[in-house]
Amino acid sequence: MSTSPQSMLAEPFTLPCGVTLPNRIAKAALSEGLGDKRNAPSPRLRRLYERWSTSGAGLLVTGNVMVDYDAIGEPGNVVVTDDRDSTALSQWAAAATANGAHAWVQINHPGRQVPRTLNSRPVAPSAIGVDLPGGTFGTPRALEHDEIVDIIDRFAATAKTVTATGFTGVQIHAAHGYLISQFLSPLSNHRTDDWGGTPEKRRRFLLEVVRAVRTAIGADVPLGVKLNSADFQRGGMTEDESLHVVLALADEGIDLLEVSGGTYESAAMMGVSSEPVKESTRKREAYFLDYAERVRAATSLPLMLTGGFRTAEGMADALASGAVDVVGLGRPLALEPDLPARLLSGATAASDVQPRRIGIRVLDSAAELSWHTVQLWRMGDGKDPAPRRHPLRNLAQYFATTGVQSFRRPKRGFSG
Repeated sequence: MSTSPQSMLAEPFTLPCGVTLPNRIAKAALSEGLGDKRNAPSPRLRRLYERWSTSGAGLLVTGNVMVDYDAIGEPGNVVVTDDRDSTALSQWAAAATANGAHAWVQINHPGRQVPRTLNSRPVAPSAIGVDLPGGTFGTPRALEHDEIVDIIDRFAATAKTVTATGFTGVQIHAAHGYLISQFLSPLSNHRTDDWGGTPEKRRRFLLEVVRAVRTAIGADVPLGVKLNSADFQRGGMTEDESLHVVLALADEGIDLLEVSGGTYESAAMMGVSSEPVKESTRKREAYFLDYAERVRAATSLPLMLTGGFRTAEGMADALASGAVDVVGLGRPLALEPDLPARLLSGATAASDVQPRRIGIRVLDSAAELSWHTVQLWRMGDGKDPAPRRHPLRNLAQYFATTGVQSFRRPKRGFSG
């Protein structure tokens, strides 16, 4: 007897650390931009996660939480370096987990991907800037060895703080061109010391962060990593090199690997890239399923795949293939915050979310980003999403709120 898509999606999944996720649907990280003026969790952020706590997803992954007040990727990022905001963090965690979902904090450092208006001299593995027009990003300064060690310690401190305040796990963001991804990529890491020069040395920073975070949170707390399948740029990290990173992460004993891809310069995580989309990808929905199948052939490490899923059948097919253990939804939950529950009950078979672009290529990625981000802000204000709102209206609101310098580039947050 065949298994229905609903029953496959509803099946619990036990991670290597022993923690069981109640089902196979996860809310992938979406950049909320709802930290307050001190970069602490705001009541609007808690309200948004109260809404998502009833979504039906078994796992909620937060938008990136930065590990350094001097390294903020965009206005509204939450920053956690110590327990100064422990009350607000506890309230946020309680809101997210109120209905039985697990809630993991995605911890991150932007490296060179910092708008010039926030920091004109960011840090990076090497003094190589983001290759985008418009002067949005400043040229970074290459990190010294002691600074690299300090950032590793900051990841660990952030992980320890958020899990102590009620979040059930953490995800290290090693994708989308942020600092760890910069260390991994031969395009942005030209170092010749112990932190670069060979694939093994380029991945050292990620592995040291993983080890430090695991020590900080213990063996029983879930530890995930989000990793690019490839950078989708000529000369960047390839699928072959990424696969070696995956095998190293499996040896470290992480609990869940989320597969994604791309950078600000080539936003494959949003379905935008310089490379044509394969017909097999269109039919199977997920952007990176071919790569996930390569990973599964090499390791039994649990995999979460985000990017492109829209139907219960497509999600169930990915699970049934054995290549994927958890499916991630991003953009659909900005418009349909109860979509997982409806998929699990059989009340709906697919998401109605469609790309919201305006037909001007230079602005389409920004329009897509802003249209979904404003939906999160609406839910943070206690309102429903507004799917009929014109993208230009949301674009104007996003611009007015964040400023042009932080709004010129596609954002990794909407990788779903």
